[in-house]
Amino acid sequence: MTRDVSLPLWLFLLILLFAAVTFASHFLFPSVRWFFRRRAERIVAQLNQRLQRPIEPFKLARRHDMIQRLIYDPEITRAIVDHARREKVPENVAFETARRYAREIVPRFSATAYFGFGIRLTRWLARSLYSVRVTHYAQEALQEVESDATVVFVMNHRSNMDYVLVTYLVSQSTTLSYAVGEWARVWPLSAVIRMMGAYFIRRRSRGQLYRRVLARYVQMATDGGVTQAIFPEGGLSLTGRLADPKLGILSYLVEGEAAKKVVFVPVALNYDRVLEDRVLIAAHKAGARRFGVSAWRAMWAVIRHFWLRITWRFRKFGEAGVSFGAPLRPGDLPDGGRDVAELAAGLLSRISSTMPVLAVPLVSWAILGGARGPEIERVVAEALTALDADGAPRTEGSAAEVTRKGLDRLVERRIVTSDGAPDENDRGALSFYAASIGHHFDAPGQIQPGIKKSTKQ
Repeated sequence: MTRDVSLPLWLFLLILLFAAVTFASHFLFPSVRWFFRRRAERIVAQLNQRLQRPIEPFKLARRHDMIQRLIYDPEITRAIVDHARREKVPENVAFETARRYAREIVPRFSATAYFGFGIRLTRWLARSLYSVRVTHYAQEALQEVESDATVVFVMNHRSNMDYVLVTYLVSQSTTLSYAVGEWARVWPLSAVIRMMGAYFIRRRSRGQLYRRVLARYVQMATDGGVTQAIFPEGGLSLTGRLADPKLGILSYLVEGEAAKKVVFVPVALNYDRVLEDRVLIAAHKAGARRFGVSAWRAMWAVIRHFWLRITWRFRKFGEAGVSFGAPLRPGDLPDGGRDVAELAAGLLSRISSTMPVLAVPLVSWAILGGARGPEIERVVAEALTALDADGAPRTEGSAAEVTRKGLDRLVERRIVTSDGAPDENDRGALSFYAASIGHHFDAPGQIQPGIKKSTKQ
């Protein structure tokens, strides 16, 4: 028992490696996980004391546990059996397909990541790029909602900055869970997005099993009280106008028992400058939702932006306007929200009517109506008078100040000349910005009594 045993060096090192792995997996890793989990629980408890709507236990569940709960849900089990029968594959193959879908969808929320660097980053981006103008604050809208309700912010999609702005603005009230498309499923961006509580969706998937897994996750999150944010248009607006709604996520939200808890809060967003405007205008002109932006072009834009900051030549892109509308409960509708198309139309109507009117869109609208030189200020003055009479959300300032702000930015980008004459090669930009507020008026550059209400709904 005490004799020496000779071993080859490679075998001795292999034994040490296995021993180290066993020690780490059975003793070290669980202790480390326990330490960080206890620390995370203390952080969440402190955060919940100041948040108007605390972080829900559903959102804090371990990702593995959430995936298991989802794929063993009775509805998913039936969907797996149906898929196996329809596709003529073994049920274990269909089960693994459902598991893969669940792993794609389910997020890995981290309160430390969300509040540690996520909110700081969104605050810095929002404030450094824009002067944020809020016409109706989120906390006021949320105060009208019952504490046990599940809040869903329904927003128009103007820019990828929409995620940043709304996350920053509601950070003192709640945390948000977004549905994010395939564009963000690249490492390491995908890992960061999952930690922020977002879930990925395949916008072009038509498979019944995938849709069932996605629907059940959305419904389970809704039943668990997770505050969500959705874009009913499904993608960025190519024209500046609100697009026709996509009913997928919205239909999942109003299915089943969880629908009784849902309260929709409309959010309208508008900008003096949309970061992706040239790309969106080009896609609209080409007639396809293909955004031909190379990695080199995007990198060059970022480098140029930071160079302008370093040399103190950067100027903010103007205002970003956000307006939170009156909450809508599906149960308050005549049909209880069962007609999803009618519900979507009603939500888009509320977004449209509370759309902020900013300087660049308003001046663009006046120029498209034929105003030039001093005439622009007169048309803007009439528009502001009509908007104020109806209580519509708008940028601050007199007609002269609004005209100067809007015209300066359009001239700076060489979209118009100093007297307001448009560059014929860039007329699409004027239309893009004017279209975002055109629904407030009857015709470009014309003030009519038919201006739509915004805050009286």
